[in-house]
Amino acid sequence: MNLQKIRSLNGKDEYVLLPVAVYEALKHEIQDALAHPKAKAGTDDVYVPFVLEDYVDNPVALARMKAHLTQKQLVERMEVTQAYISKIERQDKVTPALLDRVRKAIRRKS
Repeated sequence: MNLQKIRSLNGKDEYVLLPVAVYEALKHEIQDALAHPKAKAGTDDVYVPFVLEDYVDNPVALARMKAHLTQKQLVERMEVTQAYISKIERQDKVTPALLDRVRKAIRRKS
């Protein structure tokens, strides 16, 4: 079997593409390895879970993403334009009133 490796920008192997049948056969072992990472002696290759807050600073964007909404869905719930949502998600600071309005819109079903 030939597996395809995808390298990071620094040239290290980062991902492996494998057939679904192989993945299904190894799924439990893979999940167990990810749940209980083992540090290799002398390396920095320790599994670090993805934490959205580490990558998204804007509270509006973070709240929207945690609610699994697209900008378009939030636009419909808030009855504003997509340009407005895009603008507030690019801002460094958001007022508590605006954040409260966004949270209420997220809870509302469309």
